[in-house]
Amino acid sequence: MASAALLTSSCVLFLLLSYRSHLANGEVQSYHKVQRRSLNPGAVCSPLKGSNVTSIRLVSRYGPCSPFETKELPSPEQILLKDQLRVNYLLKGVVKSQLNDSLASIPAEFGGGEYVITVGYGTPSREQTVTMDTGSDLSWIQCKPCNKCYSQQEPIFDPSQSSSYAAIPCNSSECSQPRGSCSSSCAYFIPYGDGSNSSGVYSYDRLTLSPNDVIEHFLFGCGTDNEGLFHDAAGLVGLGRGKQSLVSQTSQLYHSVFSYCLPSTSSNMGFLKLGEPSDASNTVYTRMQTSSKYPSFYFVDLIGISVAGEQLAISPSVFRSGGTILDSGTTITRLPPSAYEALRSAFREHMSAYPLKPTNGLLDTCYDFSGYKTITVPKVALHFDGVTLDLNVSGILRHDCLAFSGKQVDRLGIIGNVQQRTFEVVYDVGNERIGFAPHACS
Repeated sequence: MASAALLTSSCVLFLLLSYRSHLANGEVQSYHKVQRRSLNPGAVCSPLKGSNVTSIRLVSRYGPCSPFETKELPSPEQILLKDQLRVNYLLKGVVKSQLNDSLASIPAEFGGGEYVITVGYGTPSREQTVTMDTGSDLSWIQCKPCNKCYSQQEPIFDPSQSSSYAAIPCNSSECSQPRGSCSSSCAYFIPYGDGSNSSGVYSYDRLTLSPNDVIEHFLFGCGTDNEGLFHDAAGLVGLGRGKQSLVSQTSQLYHSVFSYCLPSTSSNMGFLKLGEPSDASNTVYTRMQTSSKYPSFYFVDLIGISVAGEQLAISPSVFRSGGTILDSGTTITRLPPSAYEALRSAFREHMSAYPLKPTNGLLDTCYDFSGYKTITVPKVALHFDGVTLDLNVSGILRHDCLAFSGKQVDRLGIIGNVQQRTFEVVYDVGNERIGFAPHACS
């Protein structure tokens, strides 16, 4: 009898230990345990490791890696307000430029998507720091003689000093301006949703992306009248799907493929690369979707979300009813309201050990981590058709808040740049697919 009791006790103890071991292993697999301070940017810029010469340095316009004198990060409230304004315009207030029928979107820095690259225009090459934006087609920079220009970091580009510069004439096939309003050179005008705008002469010149990447006869807007909330940057480079974008113009050279890696914080560097990804063997692809209403944007087929290793009970039709855009210029990911509510509920359940703090509008699940040296955050994964994206912790939290929102516009979802951090995101336009390679930058 005693032996039977002892055997029973041993079995119970064994099962209990096995359960605890299984739970511990599950926690390791399903949670991020991180130093609290690692979520904040450092005071010194960390260089990009393992980069190659064909990559272009990509950095936040704020923080220690910024090339600008004004490095101070706007308040969370300012960033979120600008981000919502970008989304409102990106999906609702789209307007057509006078240049052609492609859609003009608000610049990435206005929306809080603060990533810039430095390239060279002209011969000899003059450095210009511009915003990278997958939601725009037309690239443009400020040019002399300026009738109205905002303050920028580098000297304003002077086309008269470039031996390779030329204005596009009115009778050129590249000019879509009505002939009756065209005097000698083709004009362009791009209005943005906040009242900002750029106008000037549609032109071509040599574009130097890196010592190994020089584009002859690059079409761009040479802006002599520019106003609005651009600040410091010389202009923007458009990476959309339209004919005027850098991707389309270089399709013969790079086969309509480009990629980027957005760093985890503003004290780290990322990269932009034209052509095949850095590590093709480590890249997984999902189908690129298209939209007749938004032809310049990149759509993906989001079908589910997991929290701490468990997929939420959300039908793929919830995401597919409006579609989902992958955008470099939007900061916070927008989900259908019902999908966001399921994510928020599951996330809060796993974060119940930490006190909530007041919300700041767009983000409604924020935590008070004061007094904690380490925090444990449930892993969040996005499920696309054929691909599961396990987000870096920097892609889950922003300013101690869950970096997702249920505030959609036009029923469209958006995968923002926070969730893309540390992945090499590959846009293979020719084969209509989008790839992801993890741990491509810090």
